[in-house]
Amino acid sequence: MNLAQEALQFLRTTQSGVLSTFSAKFEGYPFGSVAPFVLNHAGEPVILISTIAEHTKNINLNPKVSLLVFAGMEDLQANARLTLLGEAVLADKEDANLRARYLRYFPQAAGYFDMHDFYFYRIKVSHVRYIAGFGKMGWSSQDDFTTNETSQLAEQETAIIDHMNADHQHSLIAYCQHFHGLNPESAQMLGIDSDGFDMRVLLENSEKIVRFDFESPIHDAATARTALVTMTKLARHD
Repeated sequence: MNLAQEALQFLRTTQSGVLSTFSAKFEGYPFGSVAPFVLNHAGEPVILISTIAEHTKNINLNPKVSLLVFAGMEDLQANARLTLLGEAVLADKEDANLRARYLRYFPQAAGYFDMHDFYFYRIKVSHVRYIAGFGKMGWSSQDDFTTNETSQLAEQETAIIDHMNADHQHSLIAYCQHFHGLNPESAQMLGIDSDGFDMRVLLENSEKIVRFDFESPIHDAATARTALVTMTKLARHD
């Protein structure tokens, strides 16, 4: 796995970061703010923001942005972190697949879709700076970082997730036990992409999102089924 692939894999484990824009109010100054996001099926962060937000005003004046994501607060200098440079581009708020994906990760945002001043923006990544740890860091370009996911997987994602959550709860629990050593009370698949999938798991005293990686990329419902069946067989051998 090269550094760009490792950077994308790391990005897939995160759902929030610090978004920096060029201030419209104070010319020449950067403006940072927290930003929850989901990745679309091209590996681009997608944010849902209001037209009255300061960073939206900034983006309208200058779409160039930076998004910093990092792992853990206990030792920020030692932990992995990733900086994405790109342009914030208005995306389709009525895209049913993207809307469903966003709300699975952030169900509390459901009311925002009824407001006329909230819109999706995707960050069209141009450059990536990834620091995996001491002495392991580097820049990657858009060509190295973008994925080969097809629109077919995006179209089929909700159906795959609904099927797994409704009919294969036992497999989801088994994945948690085998691959992460967790014994959740319940588990719900949130999103599936070419490299793996995310689950929200309910533990005894907490709730968390857990990432699972595939051995090889998937492209549609058929290849997803093959990968998930393989993981189920491995988990049941415990």
